[in-house]
This record gives sequence, structure tokens and C-alpha cells, in this order.
Amino acid sequence: MDLRGGPEEAAARVEAALAAAAPPPPPPRGRGRPQLGVVAREVTLLPRHWEWLAAQPGGASVTLRRLVDEARRGAVDADAVRAARERAYRFLQAIAGNLPGYEEALRALFAGDAGGFDASTADWPQALREHAQALGQGAFVPLTPS
Repeated sequence: MDLRGGPEEAAARVEAALAAAAPPPPPPRGRGRPQLGVVAREVTLLPRHWEWLAAQPGGASVTLRRLVDEARRGAVDADAVRAARERAYRFLQAIAGNLPGYEEALRALFAGDAGGFDASTADWPQALREHAQALGQGAFVPLTPS
């Protein structure tokens, strides 16, 4: 301990040393239930939506979670098709942008037209064509508008 100076100076040095060594206070606790993976975020809805949610059994949070889960289950096929199209698109954009039939291949890819895609990529190198088809596997299922 540094006891130089008067008692007030020594006490001030000790307090400063203790404050520097003390762990920082824990951050304020946020909303939600972090142990359960629940995260609080803001949702903007119109008043009529809030009124409807308030009238539902279990309250707004329960109803919103149920609606999101139902929408996720119903969109599994569409999400898989969309992901396959995006995978193939990113590859084609990076690798095949200068090849003949590139734009037609993209149109066929996003239209779900497997025959058009095959015809547009027929003149491409075999390895490139096969890789694009493998990436886009599952992309040639027509999506119904929702």
C-alpha cells in the first residue's frame, strides 16, 4: 500500500485501486426469456391487427408464434425451390455470365422450365452444365403464387 501524503490522499489511492480491480457491473437484463431462446423485438402492426391479436386466446405473443410456425410449415416446399434457384443463379452469375444462352438459362431457371434450361445450356462445357444442374436440382418445380 502506498501511504504517502495524508490519510485522505492514501484513502483516495486505495479507493481508486479497488474501483479499478472491481468487476464491471452486469449489463441490464433485457426483455424476453434468453434461457429459452426468446428474444424481444419490435413489431409494427396497424391498430386493427393489435385489436385482433388482443382478442386471441393466449395473447399476442402466443398467437404470433403460432401464425409464424404455420406459415413456416406451409412454405417448406417453396423455400426449398427458391433456395435451389438462388444457388444455381449465384453460380451462373459468377461463372457463366459470358456464355451463349446465359440469359435464356436464367429465365428458364426462374420459370421452372427444365427443358428450356437444358436447351439453353447445351453448348456449355459439360462439367459446368452438370454442376449448374446439380446446384439447381429441385429448382424446376413450378411455384404456385401465394
